[in-house]
Parts: sequence; C-alpha cells; structure tokens
Amino acid sequence: MRGRATLVGIGGLIGLVAVLISGCVGMRASSRAEIALDPATGMEFVLVPGGCFQMGDRWGKGEMSERPVHEVCVDAFYLGRFEVTQGQWRAVMGENPSFFQQEDEYPVEQISWNDAQAFLSKLNASAEKNYRLPTEAEWEYACRSGGKEEMFCGGDELSALAWFDRTGGGNTQPVGQRQPNGLGLYDMSGNVWEFCSDRYDANYYGVSPEKNPQGPAEGRYFVKRGGSWSIGPRFLRATVRGRSDAADRHYSTGFRVALPIGP
Repeated sequence: MRGRATLVGIGGLIGLVAVLISGCVGMRASSRAEIALDPATGMEFVLVPGGCFQMGDRWGKGEMSERPVHEVCVDAFYLGRFEVTQGQWRAVMGENPSFFQQEDEYPVEQISWNDAQAFLSKLNASAEKNYRLPTEAEWEYACRSGGKEEMFCGGDELSALAWFDRTGGGNTQPVGQRQPNGLGLYDMSGNVWEFCSDRYDANYYGVSPEKNPQGPAEGRYFVKRGGSWSIGPRFLRATVRGRSDAADRHYSTGFRVALPIGP
C-alpha cells in the first residue's frame, strides 16, 4: 500500500503534510520517496531535492543543441510522479482532447503548450497553489534521478524504463507500468513527450546561468523532453531537447506538473 502526503485545505489546498514511502506498486522497490497527493485531482508529487549537476550530453551521442555540458544548480521542488492523465485532465477541464481516447490512467495527449497553461491556470484558481510546468533544467535533473550519469531517465536499460517504438504497441500506455527512476518518477523517458516552461534556443546552453535557469526570454518554440511511444531510443535519451510551437497539438505530447516549495 502506498503511503502518501496530502495537500490539504478548506476552500483550497493550503497545507502540505509529507511522509516517506518505500517501494512502488507493481514494480520492484525503489529508493524511499517523499510523496504529496492533491486530493482534488489525484495527482501525486515526488520531492526532488535540490542540487547541482552537469547538464547536457556528456556521452557525445546528441545534437549540438545538447552542448556545451555546463553546471546547473536547482532548488528543491515537487514534480508529478506520473504524466498528467486523461482522468485528471477531465476532472479539471471537463473534457478529453486525447487522440487515444482511453481509460483514466492513460496520459493525456494531443495538447499544446498553451493548453497545458490553461489547465494549470484553472487548477491554480481552484487549488490556491502555484502549480506550473518544470523548467528544462529541473526536468533533466529529475529525469536523471537527481543529476546522475544516466543515459535515459533512470539508467541505461531503456526497455525496463520506457514505452517507445519497439515496445509501445502503436499508442500510449497507462502511466506507472515501467520501472521508475531513482527518485520514484515514472515514464520520464517515453510514453509521451513532456512540455517544459522554457522557450527553446539551440544555443542557450552557452549562456545559461548556473542557478535555476529559466530559458531564453524570447523564442517561437517551447521545449519538450523525454521522447514518446512512437520514436526510437536515440530520441529518448535524458539530454534530448525537443521543441514545439505554443499552439501545436500532437498525439505524442503531454506534460507533468511541478510544484515549488514555499510561496
């Protein structure tokens, strides 16, 4: 049975009580993780401890946009344990835009970056919290189990971690069925691409600040990370930087939610 913290409140979510859990339902036990639960949507959040890491392609297998490797430090934050599901989207937005109309536990997809922002705005208005998309730096740090030397999100054995073109069965799969990474986060490689808050600039790593980078101030495209059910392993690496126009919708793309610690 999973132990959970609960985001609790009257007329909104105003407090956070945290507990430690160990193990993951249906999978082998993972490291102990601090989990918070939003009771209104059922979204679960994992505490990502702050820290510094070498961001970018340390293996020489990626594109120039994944370089130079540079040190980045991020503050602690909470990140969705799973990608936002069709059931959670429906609970907030009242409809389901997904191309693959499936049960509640499948990830929502065929949404744009703008759609994700609309979801977050509506969720924040009712919950009195500050839910948001993760920054690109936060996303990669969390994906790599706190900045570890991992080719994919959780290690180097992709088939154990992700749904992708050789295993995905031609569509998305229910969240949380593959092995989690070292922080207890699922599906950060594969299933659906995940939007970040940052605008995209292929040359940004050369000028990125070290502390909590937020991405460039301008740019047509927004970053998405992690790859999807429809593509090969090369594009599921932890450092791959995808991009999308703010209004583009695609059945390979969804998101997960971040929650800062404090106001």
